[in-house]
Amino acid sequence: MKAIVTVVGQDKKGIIARVSNVLFESSVNIIDISQTIMGNMFTMIMMIEFDSADITVQGLTERLSTVEKEMGLSIHVQREEIFSSMHRI
Repeated sequence: MKAIVTVVGQDKKGIIARVSNVLFESSVNIIDISQTIMGNMFTMIMMIEFDSADITVQGLTERLSTVEKEMGLSIHVQREEIFSSMHRI
């Protein structure tokens, strides 16, 4: 299954490392990634795949919540088809 992870928050060292480490530890593959810094705000969107991983979207969200709280970020995980439907014009 593919999903979209969005990360937004004040820019600081280690955001990409912390988020990608949780994904690695969850056996999740990053297919595509886009990140930018706008002013002082860090934004990142990742397409991930976890067909072979033994984890759900909810489980991944729970694992990422620690990083979210510790780093003061907003992190959301959505199945790709739901994300695409919500952002279709």
